[in-house]
Amino acid sequence: MAFVTNCEYAYSMDSGRLVTMVRRGMWLGCSLMVWIAVGCATTAPPPASFPSPLLGKELPSVRGNTVSGETMKPQDLQGRPVVIKFFAKYCEPCKRTLPSAQRSHVRRGDVLFVGISEDEMVSDAQQLVRAYGLTFPVIHDRDNVLSGRFRVSDLPVTFVVDRCGVVRYVLGPDHEAQVLDQVLDSMSTCGMAGP
Repeated sequence: MAFVTNCEYAYSMDSGRLVTMVRRGMWLGCSLMVWIAVGCATTAPPPASFPSPLLGKELPSVRGNTVSGETMKPQDLQGRPVVIKFFAKYCEPCKRTLPSAQRSHVRRGDVLFVGISEDEMVSDAQQLVRAYGLTFPVIHDRDNVLSGRFRVSDLPVTFVVDRCGVVRYVLGPDHEAQVLDQVLDSMSTCGMAGP
């Protein structure tokens, strides 16, 4: 009824004002449709996960000393999404992925990033932290205890864990920089978002 009343009112105006009202209405309608389309658009789903026996399983215990001298305990990783990135100084693909990991860490304050260096000497791990300006904690896994728990056979490898402590996605050596963000965007509270 209100629409009819507005139309009757519009017809009673002079033709110039009527055209202006119609144009404004069309512009607002088109703007609203674009806003809805952009707001409802979803990002592309990430590609298939790198194979790992840990997919869908509880996060293995992560305990160790960081290169800055702090101790990381399993309870430090509970209650929020976690990204665990294994790397080493001798690994050239690792060096290509560290800058994007640092950028994601800075952008995503709700996600805990943990680096695990597989270098033999802690000085090599510290050098990588300085060279790439890594601000997330990095554990030196000199004896490969953590890489054994995570069954790491290739570097770099990145494990994405939901806030319930379940490994939901693994990024292998050849992943593109934007895949980590796609995975984090697709995560629901616990698990990956459905289609």
